[in-house]
Amino acid sequence: MFWVPEGARWHEIQDQAKQPHIGQLIDTAMQLIERENPSLRGVLPRNYGREGLDKKRLGELVDLIGTIGFGTDTDHGSDDVLGSVYEYFLGQFAGKETGKEGGAFYTPRSVVQTLVEMLQPYEGRVLDPCCGSAGMFVQSAKFVDAHGGNRNHLSIYGQEFTNTTWKLAKMNLALRGIDADLGAKSADSFTEDLHPDLRADFIIANPPFNISDYWDESLADDPRWAYATPRPGNANYAWIQHFLYHLAPQGTAGFVMANGALSSQDGTDPEIRQKLVDADLVDCIVALPDKLFLNTGIPASLWFLSKGRHGNGHRERTGEVLFIDARKLGTMVTRARRKLTEGDIAKIANTYNTWRSKDEHQRYTDEAGFCKAASREEIAANGYVLTPGRYVGVAEAESDGEPVDEKIARLKSELFAEFERGRELETEIRMRLEALR
Repeated sequence: MFWVPEGARWHEIQDQAKQPHIGQLIDTAMQLIERENPSLRGVLPRNYGREGLDKKRLGELVDLIGTIGFGTDTDHGSDDVLGSVYEYFLGQFAGKETGKEGGAFYTPRSVVQTLVEMLQPYEGRVLDPCCGSAGMFVQSAKFVDAHGGNRNHLSIYGQEFTNTTWKLAKMNLALRGIDADLGAKSADSFTEDLHPDLRADFIIANPPFNISDYWDESLADDPRWAYATPRPGNANYAWIQHFLYHLAPQGTAGFVMANGALSSQDGTDPEIRQKLVDADLVDCIVALPDKLFLNTGIPASLWFLSKGRHGNGHRERTGEVLFIDARKLGTMVTRARRKLTEGDIAKIANTYNTWRSKDEHQRYTDEAGFCKAASREEIAANGYVLTPGRYVGVAEAESDGEPVDEKIARLKSELFAEFERGRELETEIRMRLEALR
C-alpha cells in the first residue's frame, strides 16, 4: 500500500506554495515518502531546492496542479485518484515529447487495454522486458480487478533501459499498490538480461520500433536466437526471439510491432518468420489503425505468439493463424490522434478469444474484410508474409437496391453533365482572362 506521511501531503505543500522555501519543502516531502515506501528508495527526485530554480514559478506550478479536478468521477474510480493523476501527467508529458522519446515510456491506453483483453492474464508470471512507465502492468492488474480476480495471483517482472523511465515505472506501480520486480537498476534487455532464468506465463510489451544500434558482439552466439541470428541493423526479430525465450511451456506473448516485420525480406527476417509459422508459434496478428501512437507515424500491428496452442482450455489450432484487420476501427480524438473505443477493443478481443475457445457454444466464423483463420498452406503460398490484409479479403459492399443497368446509365449521365459543366467553366475563365488585357 502506497502511503503519504504527514509533512508530505498535498494540502501541506500547496499551503506553502508562495513561500521562498517551497523547493526545500518538496525535497523534504520526497524524502519522507521514500522513507515510508521502501520500493521508492532512490527513485524520487530531490533537487527542487537547488539554486537557479525559479521558486516563484515552482509555487505557481503547485497552485496550478491544485486546480485540476481529479475527483470521484474520474474514469479510474475514487479508489485510484492518485494513480489517475499520475497517468494523466504521463500522457500529457508524452504528448509534448517529440521523436521517439515520448513513446519510449508511454503506450496509449487503448492499445494496452486491447493487448490485455486478448491475453487475459488472470494469474501467473507476467513479464515486460521493455516496460517503459509500466502501463502494461497497471492495465493487467485492472483487468484482474474488473473480472473479480485477485491481483496477488500475478507475479510481475519488468526491465527498462532508460534510468529516468525506470524510475517513472517504479513510481507508477507504487501509486497503484502493485508489487513488481523491475530489477535493482535500469539495464539493456539484450546485453544485461535482469531475469535470465524467468519463464513467464504472459509477456506483454511494446518494444521500440526498428532499433538499428542494439547489436553487440557478445550477442553473436546467444541462446535466445533459436530460429536464426537476428540481423544487427534492426532489433525487431531480436525482440521477438527474446520474448519467445522467456515464455513458459504454455505461455503466450502479446506485443506491438512495426508493420515492416510482417513482410520484411531483409537479412534473416524471412527465415525467422517462416520458422515461427512452421513451428506453430504464431497465434494471431492484428493490423492496427493509424495515428494511435504519440511518437511515430509508422504503421503498427499486434502479434500474439503462443507455446500453449494445444492446452490451457483452448481448442486445437494446429497449423492455423488468426488474422484481424482492424485498420478501419478507432475514433479520432484530436486532429492527429486516434484511439480504439471500448466497442472496438471488445470486437477485436472477442474475435480472438472466440476463435481460441474450446467452448462449443462459441463458434468462430471468418468475416470478410475483418478476420480470417488462415492455414499454414495459405501462409506459405503468400511467401510467409503475415500482413492481415492479404488474408481477410474485402468486405462485401451493401447493395442499395438499384439495378446495375440503371446505375450505369445514371452514373454516365452524371459524368457527362460534369464534363459539360467543366467546359462552361473553362469558357468563362478564358473570357475573364481576355478582359484583363
